[in-house]
Amino acid sequence: MPEHIVVVGAGQAGSELATTLRQRGWSGDLTLVGDESSPPYQRPPLSKGFLLGKVSRERLYLKPAATYERFDIALRLGTRAETIDRAPKELVVRDGSRLPYDKLVLATGGRARRLTLPGIDEDRLGNLFTLRRIDDVEALRPQFLPGRRLVLVGGGYVGLEIAAVAAQLGLDVTVVEAAERLLARVTGPEVSGFLKDVHRSHGVRFRLAATVSDVAVDTSGRRVTGVEVSTSGGLERLDADLVLVGIGMEPNTHLADAAGLDVDNGIVVDEFARTSDPDILAIGDCANQPSAYAGRRVRLESAPGAIEHAKVAAATILGRPQASTAAPWFWSQQYDLKLQMVGLSAGHDRCVTRSGTDTTLSAFYLTGDRVVAADVIGRPADFATARQLVTSGRPVDPERLADSEIPLARAAL
Repeated sequence: MPEHIVVVGAGQAGSELATTLRQRGWSGDLTLVGDESSPPYQRPPLSKGFLLGKVSRERLYLKPAATYERFDIALRLGTRAETIDRAPKELVVRDGSRLPYDKLVLATGGRARRLTLPGIDEDRLGNLFTLRRIDDVEALRPQFLPGRRLVLVGGGYVGLEIAAVAAQLGLDVTVVEAAERLLARVTGPEVSGFLKDVHRSHGVRFRLAATVSDVAVDTSGRRVTGVEVSTSGGLERLDADLVLVGIGMEPNTHLADAAGLDVDNGIVVDEFARTSDPDILAIGDCANQPSAYAGRRVRLESAPGAIEHAKVAAATILGRPQASTAAPWFWSQQYDLKLQMVGLSAGHDRCVTRSGTDTTLSAFYLTGDRVVAADVIGRPADFATARQLVTSGRPVDPERLADSEIPLARAAL
């Protein structure tokens, strides 16, 4: 049994792993290293309630400080991990300290993907933002003022959440999305169209199949004044007081890469969260893991996925390895709508929808006669049943699935 465990990354996955180990009786030395000064916190509310000003900073924290003290978890916050010295099994941090480990866990998460435009230094631009950390939101929020023109680059879930907050605060919002529809990678046209209509009803405008080709800056070179987008119809300039880039995240793999671990769209791990070095594990957003549900490797970017993966790693460390068979699930909040998603819809044969109101919709993605994924908006009871259908793999009758007069549970054969 290992005596020293060091976890790099004080986010959802790292915090969950550390506390799970203590709850399961592990009593060795346990250190949680994070490069932010804040204690472990939830990221999902950053683009929702925290940005809107309805959730305080303290309410983001995953656990009170007393919990880490009670569990004897050493927090090394504001500490950047520099290198992994695999031979003596030590983690080297920025101040030169060396933390010995028997097991090292990389829960390094990811960083916001940035625009790459020739001649543009994003760090000099005071009104161009990404959103990934608490500090990002606290820098952005004072500039979210009514009447300001926001150009939001990226029409994924996080981008749409930010658009919803901005619209509610009275900003003039335009979303620029490279794909021909919103959420094209993760959902079907039915849900894309539904959400587009919801946002348009709140005054949000869209430029789809459009890419940013340039940004205009003022004479100081420190503020963006507009964004030039390229569409099938040519170039268009969008005047902007603020620009927010929400085009996804890149996994933080630099430590693993420099240490010679296998990296491929994330840190490559087996079904028990082990990297190519058996004494180093990786979990959460940074890990490329086998999925029993999907039948292939996936890298999940979700809080529920991070929690599940932390439990897998805890079992491995405790000598009782057990792979996860759970179907991934996600959620989003836009305006007063709660969106809940289960499974991965890529490769489905058909989409069956249950028509609802202007604020409700259920979409089921089928391969053959089995539901492999579902997107549910405003129908929590449907979502609970959808999770059961995805997890069980039970065949369904598509006609009954589409009939909103028939209870969803009765659609299974």
